[in-house]
Amino acid sequence: MSHNRITHYDGLYGEHNARPDSDYIFSELLETRSATFDWVVKPHLHTRLYQLFFLKTGKVTFQDATGVLLLDTPCLLFIPPSALHGLEYSPDTTGHILTIADSLVESLFSVSTPVQITLSRIHRIEQATDSQAFTELLRIFERLDEEIFGQAPEYRLMIRAHLSGLWIQLYRLIKDRHDVVNRDQSPSLTHFRHFQKLIKQATYPKSIPDFADELNISAVHLNRICQSVVGKSALDLIQEHQIEEAKKYLRYTSYSISEIAFLLKFEYPNYFAKLFRKITGMSPKAFRENQMAEPA
Repeated sequence: MSHNRITHYDGLYGEHNARPDSDYIFSELLETRSATFDWVVKPHLHTRLYQLFFLKTGKVTFQDATGVLLLDTPCLLFIPPSALHGLEYSPDTTGHILTIADSLVESLFSVSTPVQITLSRIHRIEQATDSQAFTELLRIFERLDEEIFGQAPEYRLMIRAHLSGLWIQLYRLIKDRHDVVNRDQSPSLTHFRHFQKLIKQATYPKSIPDFADELNISAVHLNRICQSVVGKSALDLIQEHQIEEAKKYLRYTSYSISEIAFLLKFEYPNYFAKLFRKITGMSPKAFRENQMAEPA
């Protein structure tokens, strides 16, 4: 991997200032966005987003940390967070892209479950692998689309139900078929993704050297990896995770700001509030009021 910083997006490709929330899910036709980039999506990564590409027709060249691969359509391409990927399409390519926040998936499956462990790498699944299972994946995808765009009563609960089914179906297909191709990440990206998992599993307070020890690397190397991948320090990533957890408390509980600071192991509520504003651009109180004002 190059020592230059990899282009990364918190939101969709090309969206430099987007900050998707913890329940983010977005569905779109592949040709809608790709045509605006002249059918070339340069190598990049999403640190907190899963993406599923249902490639129906056309010629697609895929690039990741291991090299370049010509894909046969129809196929499904599964991209986990922090996996380097780029694509080049022929102008007649059609398909669908589903983008999902990792926090939404991880609220359904722990990062340590067999499902999530299996789905922590890039996978390519061709329709010929198992036509019936592939068709079922497409059916689940269509049901998700219906809920996302229909917004019927309790549609968020139904989205979670369909998403659970989609993940389990992917896991079964990948686990049971030896001819499904998976793509490994570079060592640095593997360390980075492992660090992200450790952040979510950790009991705080916990130091950067403690994390580095678990990864069997030095704290300096860990910071170098984080800087090379996303241009942020290891501490930045830990703090961003804490603020994401704070958002959940603010959105779904009635805990006071001070109580949330205590639960997240901040020594001083004022420091928590200052960090929250620095990362989100608003105070914890304003964030909670904004969430209460949004329609369900």
